[in-house]
Amino acid sequence: MIASADIPALISERGIAILAPLAIVEGPIVTVVAAYLAHRGLLVLWQVIVCVIVADLLGDCLFYVVGRGMLSWLPPRLRARLGLTDPRLVQMAAVFEAKGARVLIVGKLTHAAGFAALIGAGAARMRLAPFLLANLVAGVPKSLFFVAIGYLFGSAHDRIGQWLSIGSGLVLLVMGALLVAWLRRRRP
Repeated sequence: MIASADIPALISERGIAILAPLAIVEGPIVTVVAAYLAHRGLLVLWQVIVCVIVADLLGDCLFYVVGRGMLSWLPPRLRARLGLTDPRLVQMAAVFEAKGARVLIVGKLTHAAGFAALIGAGAARMRLAPFLLANLVAGVPKSLFFVAIGYLFGSAHDRIGQWLSIGSGLVLLVMGALLVAWLRRRRP
């Protein structure tokens, strides 16, 4: 992980060329900083917008590929322990076929849970075109939101980064608690 204090220097020094890889790795905070730098005239705003949207989509595709290849990497015993049995995978594939766009959009908008939905889509072998469309539909407004935050309030990027971390942590904590409760209810 890159220290948030280093991000503005990296982007302002190297410009759009470094923005895409940073946006894939660090996401929203990089978008905030890049929009702030565009506001200050160091980057071109429309290039920042296009770059962060493309980087977001590329990051989603990386998680999809991990999910798609994950099953062959996991030993059968670990797959069973994680609940990734063949019947469950068939069920998961049916969910992604019927409601994949909804699952991806909700996962993406919660930010912290997005990676699980993206990996799940890959593991369920969701078709690529609907996967890309759903992520684009959710990703464009999300990216534009962070661009607006950065453009208007980017000078406070350190504090914004802290808020993003705290918010993501809280969402993960709530989701973890819900998962534990769900698993306990399933046990006889």
